[in-house]
Amino acid sequence: MSKTEYNPYDEIGGFDTVSQLVTAFYKRVSQHPTLVPLFPEDFSEIARKQKMFLSQFLGGPPLYSEEFGNPMMRKRHLRFPIGEKERQAWLECMAGAMEEINLIEPWRHIIFERLSLVAHHMMNQNEII
Repeated sequence: MSKTEYNPYDEIGGFDTVSQLVTAFYKRVSQHPTLVPLFPEDFSEIARKQKMFLSQFLGGPPLYSEEFGNPMMRKRHLRFPIGEKERQAWLECMAGAMEEINLIEPWRHIIFERLSLVAHHMMNQNEII
């Protein structure tokens, strides 16, 4: 494989690393007072979907699309109130998970920046301060 064919998915270690990241992430979400009310008690299915989505998002196999079609993440999340507080909490959990699994640089920074854009796109609540 030439260097131009590399992608975050391959560079970070593929599905094993994605799985570790998602496990560390949902461990944090399950304890975060801002996020836990937005999620089901059992994280198994949502974690499975997140692993599939992140694999695809990072340049790996299109696991999510193969099972569920176009990700349309914003549309799928519209039923949940997501404002700045929720966005920030989600990103904090993801940053902590990346640190916990020692996700390698420069991919940690690159992936976090891409996920920050996604988290901003998910916002559907305007908060008045």
